[in-house]
Amino acid sequence: MHSIAAASSSSGIGIWAYLAVFAATAAGYMGIPLIGTAAIGAAAVLASQGQLNIAAVLIVAAIGSEVGGLLGFQIGDRWGRQLLEHPGPALRMRKKAVAKGEAVYKKWGRAAVFFTPSLVSGAMNMKLSQFAIWNFFAGAVFVLSVGPAAYGAGKVSTGHHDSVSLGMLIGGLALGAVCVLLAIGYRRRHEARQSAAGTPPGRPRRQPTGRDPC
Repeated sequence: MHSIAAASSSSGIGIWAYLAVFAATAAGYMGIPLIGTAAIGAAAVLASQGQLNIAAVLIVAAIGSEVGGLLGFQIGDRWGRQLLEHPGPALRMRKKAVAKGEAVYKKWGRAAVFFTPSLVSGAMNMKLSQFAIWNFFAGAVFVLSVGPAAYGAGKVSTGHHDSVSLGMLIGGLALGAVCVLLAIGYRRRHEARQSAAGTPPGRPRRQPTGRDPC
């Protein structure tokens, strides 16, 4: 945090910008759509204009994604199904959300962490140790895709066509694409294992006949 404070002291934005990135990324990984992407993208563009430090932005965002993911997982694990299936307004919609979450985990296994909020992972009863590792990789890929791509785009849009700026733009986009391809490959292997075993994944472990979804 000392390096972050030092980096922010030279700009007119201050450390509050880094705190905002942390809070937004954590909230995004807890389940608020797009807020993390918007915050990282905006901060990276500001860094490209010299108002923030790009390394500090990426570090803070990575920490935020892990913290937010773990908090969301704990909430989902403890109260997720009760909240989603409790009688009241929009019960049918909430039940559909549960069914969709189960379908995603049946199809993707642990790789579903890349595509679902941490609340869903907790509600699906994924093991915490597995989630922590997969959430770390998901957060790292997310941050290292969005951040450098936005930073490079900010540089290029202001006429900086040097190799570093172009490399960060292309590298961020390429990392995201590679991640998607690897996730698809993992999904296919997961489905093949489940087909060979003859037992569908995704059922809550608290049910008598359930099993770990991952």
